[in-house]
Amino acid sequence: MSDYAEFLSLLKEKNDLVEVIGSYIKLDRRGYNYWACCPFHHEKTPSFSVNAADKYYHCFGCGASGDVITFVKEYENVEFRQAVEILAKRAGLEVPVFDNRSAEEAQRKKETKDRLLALMKDAARFYLSNLWSGKAEEHLGYLTRRKVEPATMKKFGLGASLDFGSLPAYLLDMGYTPEECVESGACGRSEEGRLFDSLGGRLIIPIINNLDEVIAFGGRILVKTDRAKYKNTRDTILFDKRKNLYNINLVKREKRMAALPSLIMLEGYMDVISLYQAGFHNVVASMGTSLTKEQVRLCKRYSDTVLISYDGDAAGQSANLRGLKLLENEGVNLRVVPLPEGLDPDDVIVKKGAEEYRKCLDAAMPLIDYRLLSAKRRFDMTNPYERREYVREALSVVREAESAAEREELLKRVSGEANVSYAALVRDLENAPQRAEAPPSPPRVREETDRMRIAERFVLAACLFNRGYAEKCNLYEFGFGDETLERLSEYIMEERERGKVHPSGVFDLFGSENKELNEVLEKNNGDLDGEVAEKYFRDCVRLLREREIKEQIAVCRAASVEAVTREERNEYLTRIKELTKKMSELKRQEE
Repeated sequence: MSDYAEFLSLLKEKNDLVEVIGSYIKLDRRGYNYWACCPFHHEKTPSFSVNAADKYYHCFGCGASGDVITFVKEYENVEFRQAVEILAKRAGLEVPVFDNRSAEEAQRKKETKDRLLALMKDAARFYLSNLWSGKAEEHLGYLTRRKVEPATMKKFGLGASLDFGSLPAYLLDMGYTPEECVESGACGRSEEGRLFDSLGGRLIIPIINNLDEVIAFGGRILVKTDRAKYKNTRDTILFDKRKNLYNINLVKREKRMAALPSLIMLEGYMDVISLYQAGFHNVVASMGTSLTKEQVRLCKRYSDTVLISYDGDAAGQSANLRGLKLLENEGVNLRVVPLPEGLDPDDVIVKKGAEEYRKCLDAAMPLIDYRLLSAKRRFDMTNPYERREYVREALSVVREAESAAEREELLKRVSGEANVSYAALVRDLENAPQRAEAPPSPPRVREETDRMRIAERFVLAACLFNRGYAEKCNLYEFGFGDETLERLSEYIMEERERGKVHPSGVFDLFGSENKELNEVLEKNNGDLDGEVAEKYFRDCVRLLREREIKEQIAVCRAASVEAVTREERNEYLTRIKELTKKMSELKRQEE
C-alpha cells in the first residue's frame, strides 16, 4: 500500500462516518443503520442511509453515495484535496504531500493560495471601512435609492472603492507584494507598471464561496458611462465565475438549519440583496452570465427544485431558456417565474412589494409552459403575419410535450390565443415531419441483456458485502458487461487476497454518482439476506456461467470454420463437445 493510501486509510479511521455526517445533519438509528432526509435533494421521508459497519452512506432516493471524504466533498462543495484538509483538521492530522511534484512546490502553491485569500479578505475590510468612512456619500446614496438597509449592507459586506490608487497602496502597506496584488485579481497593472484598483470608483460586492472565503469582487458603477455597469474580478486561481454562485455562502447556512424546498436563481447581485432583505433567503445569482453545468450541479446540491427568476424583458427571457435547457438536462426539477413585462425581481420587490413577488413565485410554471408564454410575448398577436409565426413556433414547442394529454392542453391554449381552430392545429402538428428515431432493440435481446446485468449486480453485491454464501465465488471466471462492474470484481478479489473486502474502499475507485455502483450498493438493503437471497445468488452464478460457456462455444465454432487443417478443426469440435456437456450439467443442476 502506498503512503498516499495509508494516509487516506488513517484519515477515514480517525473520522468516524456517523459522527462526521451527524455533525452536519440529524441522524436517527434504525436497526444497524442510521437514517435521515437526504442532504443532497429535498425529501420528506428519510431515504438517506448511513452504514456504520461498512463505512459508507447511500441515498435510495437520488442515488448519492460515498465514504466520509466523499460526503464532506459533496456537502461542502469542495475539491477532493480540500475535503481531505477539512477532515485532517478535524482529526488533528497534518496533510502530507502526496503528488509527483516536490514537497517544496506543493507547499509553495498552498502558501500562495493562503496569501491571496488573506489579501482578498483584507481588501474586503478596506472596502467596507471606506463605505462607512464618511467619504462614500455617492455609494451610500445609490444603496439608499435602491432601498438597501444598513443591516443588509453589513450582512453582505458591501463596500466602496473611492479611487484607483488607495487599495494598492493599502495592500502594499499590509506587506503584500505587487505580484500578489495582481495575481489575486484585486489590482491591475498599467503598461507603465503602476498598480491600480481593478474596480476603482465602484460599489463593491464581495463574492464569497461556500467555505466563507472572499474569492472575488463584483463592482457596480455609480455614474452613467460607456463602461460596463457591472464588472467582476477576472478569473484567478481563487475564482472561476463558471463554478461559483453569488450568495452560496448564506444559502449554505440556511440549508444547515433546514432543508431547502427550492432555490431561486437570479441574474445579479442587487436582485439577490433585495430579495434576501425582503425575506427570500434561498436566493443565488449566476452573476450576469448564462448558467453553466458547474453552476447547475452546485444548485442541485442544495435543492432539487430551482425557480428561475430572471428579468421580465426579452433578453432576460432568452437567458432563461438557455439556462433552463441546461437545468433540464441535469435532472433538476425546474420552474420558471413569470415576471411583469419589463421588470426584474428587484423592481417587483421595490415597486410592488414582497407579497406581489411571492405571487410570482406561486405562478412558477414548467419549462414548456414558459416557452409558450415567452413566444407569445415576442409576437404582436394583432398582426396576422406575426400571429402565424407564433403558431409555427408554438407548435414546435408543443411537439416536445411528454404526453398526449399535455399536448392537448397546450394546443387548446394556443388555439385560444391565436384564434385558430383546435382541429387545424392538430392536423398541422400531425403533418409536421418527424425526426427519424433509431429502431429499438428486439425485445428478447433487451430482456436477456437486462437479466444478465441484474444477475451481475447481485453477485457482486453479495461478494462486496461479505455474505457467507458468496465467499467462495471466484469472480475471475466471469466477464462483466460493464467497465465499472469489471473493475469492481477486480477490487473484490484483490481485497479478498488481503483478508477481507471493505465496501467503503470502492469510493476511492469510482465517483459518488456512478450509476452501476449505486445499483450494486442498493442491494444491501435486505435483498442479500436469508435463504431466498442465497438461492437467488446460486441462480445468478449459474446464469453467468451459462453465458460464459455460450460465448466460448460461439468462439470455438467461428474458429473451427476458419481452421486450416483437419486436426485444428477437430480440436475445436472436441472443445465444443466438452462445453456443451458442461452446459448440460448446469441445466441439470437448475432442474
